[in-house]
Amino acid sequence: MYNFSIRMLRLFFGLFLYALGIVVTMNANIGFAPWEVFHKGIANISGFTIGQISIIVGFLICVLVLLMGEKLGLGTLFNMLMIGTFMDMIIFVDFIPHIKRFYFGVPFLFLGLFIIAAATYFYISSGFGAGPRDSLMVAIEKKTGFSSGFSKAIMEAAVVLSGWLLGGPVGLGTVIAAFGIGLCIDLIFNLFNFKPSEVEHETFAKTFNKILDTIK
Repeated sequence: MYNFSIRMLRLFFGLFLYALGIVVTMNANIGFAPWEVFHKGIANISGFTIGQISIIVGFLICVLVLLMGEKLGLGTLFNMLMIGTFMDMIIFVDFIPHIKRFYFGVPFLFLGLFIIAAATYFYISSGFGAGPRDSLMVAIEKKTGFSSGFSKAIMEAAVVLSGWLLGGPVGLGTVIAAFGIGLCIDLIFNLFNFKPSEVEHETFAKTFNKILDTIK
């Protein structure tokens, strides 16, 4: 039970960090990160908040990832629900500074990317299942043999194009984020000697059975 609790703490700490990192990249004000361009583009034409769109898109990606043969678990569900919720909460509280000058915006953007990379390590290493978007990254990595960072960069570039076509706020920061996030992830993963494709994630059924065994 202790190990389960520690893993859950890692999961939720990672999810909160992820949402925090996203808002930091947004508040750098030099262009949204790729997925946020996509989410904002849809939010602009739908009337939903960016956090709500994040949840909806996450669900659709889960369907795609299942078709690609990846396992989904408790962490995937919480990722889909909590990152968007945490984002809306952080935006509402508004404690992250809004950067006004470009030369401060660039390092602030990279700060957000490194927060996202560290968050990815924490929540994936909990073993409850990668989130929808990172499950897609892992699926691409397994199918192509590319590194985690390069797989992420391919996915982010495709998302930027889609978000731009939907009217999302693309800027220089978007281009930096699209390619910089892969670099940040590779640096963080190498620092911790972490390979997400080698993590044996628990399915919903396996986690549920462990909980039942603990109760017994």
